[in-house]
Amino acid sequence: MVTDSPAIDLLLLLFFLLLVHYLLFLQRIFRGLNSLQPNKNQYLPHEFVSVIIPFRNESENILANLKSIESQLYPSEKYEVIYVDDSSEDNSSELLKNKIKKNNIRVISVPEEFSKNAHKKRAIRYGIENARGDIIVTTDADCVYNEEWLKSLLLTFDSLTGFVSGPVEFEENSSAFSKFQKLEFAGLVLCGAGLIGSGHPTICNAANIAYRRKVFNEVGGFNDNMNLSSGDDELLMQKISKDTDFKVKFCSDKNAIVKTEANKTAGDFYQQRKRWASKGLFYSDKLLVLKLILIYLFYVSLVIQIFLGLLYHQIFLISFLISISLKIILEFRILSTGKRIIFNDLQLKHLFISEILQIPYIIFAGLVGAFGNYLWKSRKIKR
Repeated sequence: MVTDSPAIDLLLLLFFLLLVHYLLFLQRIFRGLNSLQPNKNQYLPHEFVSVIIPFRNESENILANLKSIESQLYPSEKYEVIYVDDSSEDNSSELLKNKIKKNNIRVISVPEEFSKNAHKKRAIRYGIENARGDIIVTTDADCVYNEEWLKSLLLTFDSLTGFVSGPVEFEENSSAFSKFQKLEFAGLVLCGAGLIGSGHPTICNAANIAYRRKVFNEVGGFNDNMNLSSGDDELLMQKISKDTDFKVKFCSDKNAIVKTEANKTAGDFYQQRKRWASKGLFYSDKLLVLKLILIYLFYVSLVIQIFLGLLYHQIFLISFLISISLKIILEFRILSTGKRIIFNDLQLKHLFISEILQIPYIIFAGLVGAFGNYLWKSRKIKR
């Protein structure tokens, strides 16, 4: 008995169990990150590669993307690039077609009959149908790349590898909001990397992934989740890990980092996080769904502890301080490891503020992402 009240003791026990579950989750990520080995492979895959870049209304970013795509130090006869216009309402396609200089780059458009529900997965699937490659690489049109990006990502492949996830980084500016996003997003990417390294592939980012075409077909591609606008990355990766004998790997090579702009407004950030949260309940692994729900409840418990501590009993403030301190310590270890092996310019001095801001947004975005609608590329996506 911690107090004289059985009800308080029961709540403290519940909060403690949620904390232990979350700390074990962070420890798994930490061990997984430290297990990632530098890629020593010096031989590019012999298979032809198709890079598929779906886009919609990207006139502001598409030419910068094309410039970095055309700068790739990868043998041009071994790959092609297919830009897939997902019913753009601006002049993105025209800009591309007028600036393309290389013969291995082309632009196609999703057929009109797809337009009613023309979400990203339809565009990627249409790109794959028109691709020659045995290895498929997907990225986003608002990204830019190191000239060795494609080479570095593909060197991660071996004959036993079916799926490769690569690092993605937000480019920051002088605003505090972009700095918060860069740190928070790095945490998500490192979470995915650590879980892959620990043998539990869970999350990744479609801006930097590659997979074998035959493995994509073997697991049925996107056929079982075409009702979802998101999930062209994580749901596919999880199926490949669960239903095939191929390995899922993370490419930790710094040259493989894909960079994209942070969200410009809080509204854009909110819609993005709702979209990402929307696919969690559709994971086929129900034990994984349960674990994610417990992590979500841990965040909820932090807020509850604050209110109970202020309004009912100060012991809840003590339990909150213990929980948040342990959380920050372990997440600092993860971010420090990530800074060492991947994101060398990551600034950790804003970690405490980021940790505090993270709690309410995760609670709210997780809730509305699971049950509400959201906007994406000027489309209203209904659940």
